[in-house]
Amino acid sequence: MSVLLSLAFPLMTGAGPMDQALRATEAPDALRAAFTVEMTSRKAKRTFTFDPRAPKAQRWQLVSARGEDSDLDQAAAAWGAEIAPDGRLFPDDLRASLGARVFVDDLGGAWRLKFQHAPSANDDALDVWATQRLQAEAWLEPLHGSFLRIDYTLPRPVRGPKGGRLTKFEQSYLLESEPEWGLTYISQFALEFEAKAPFRTIRQNYKAVITEATFFFASSELEQEFVSAQLSDVSRR
Repeated sequence: MSVLLSLAFPLMTGAGPMDQALRATEAPDALRAAFTVEMTSRKAKRTFTFDPRAPKAQRWQLVSARGEDSDLDQAAAAWGAEIAPDGRLFPDDLRASLGARVFVDDLGGAWRLKFQHAPSANDDALDVWATQRLQAEAWLEPLHGSFLRIDYTLPRPVRGPKGGRLTKFEQSYLLESEPEWGLTYISQFALEFEAKAPFRTIRQNYKAVITEATFFFASSELEQEFVSAQLSDVSRR
């Protein structure tokens, strides 16, 4: 019989493996990505490619489609219509979201972090309302200082800010490190959402998996600036 032992403790986010892991999520604005994504629901599957180097009308392309799901198509269309769809591959203000301190369960090979999501500059009023009611958890590999997973879960149904009722919310991100610059990106995203209003139920339930991604800088000059800053940062440590 094996016994899993864990050590729980509070941890400041600005030092040690936590700071290293957060630095890896803070990709510069000049970093772009061309990628292939498979979006799936219970009823359908869509595969898209995106390349910011292509002419604007050709950047977001449907490669294959199977099944019928208008909700999945709506989610895909909203993603493709964004100014920079590749921005979804980079964690959004994770340092600000974690706040100054988290609570850690040290499970040996990984740390489980429990935190209260702190609003960031990019959060609107609805984001703030939602995250105040969600349970947040992240997994971190402390040896190399890299995040593995982030989860948000609604523990119980709640009334919405403008009426109705949010009955289910589960959102998960899986993260990986790209090999060239050591930055962390989102390789998989899953959302299960249900809200009920009079005479209407709104649902979203899909998963997006990045099957291929190529990262590059908007220009060679910006790439050199990033490399120089990284070398300067290493020399100061």
